[in-house]
Amino acid sequence: MPGLLLIAHAPLATALKAVAEHTFPHCAAQLTVLDVTPDMSAEDVEQAGRALLQRAGHNEALILTDVFGATPCNGAQRLHSATVRVVSGVNVPMLWRSLCYIAEPLESLITRAVQGGAAGIMLNDLPVNPHSET
Repeated sequence: MPGLLLIAHAPLATALKAVAEHTFPHCAAQLTVLDVTPDMSAEDVEQAGRALLQRAGHNEALILTDVFGATPCNGAQRLHSATVRVVSGVNVPMLWRSLCYIAEPLESLITRAVQGGAAGIMLNDLPVNPHSET
């Protein structure tokens, strides 16, 4: 079973873990998080991420990051290998999908994460009913 590491600008990683614990408490234990503070470099993120991955002890891992090209992603990309993959643009549906299918092989988990993240993006432009309660 792959490990799941979430690397994001502080406090997003911790906040997303709290969402996971709220909705899927039995799966949230599978999630490791790293909040990236403003003083951290990509090298710092790489070092901290490597330590978290080693401590988790998984042979494979999926790393979810918040923004492509930002420090959390740049540090995570330094960890990329045949057994450690990185997906950027994390959102709650992506996280939930990853947690729900964590027992699948890494490549399948990546597909599910990306599909879950994309499916969770919706344009909500229905007119507001002025007579409804808010």
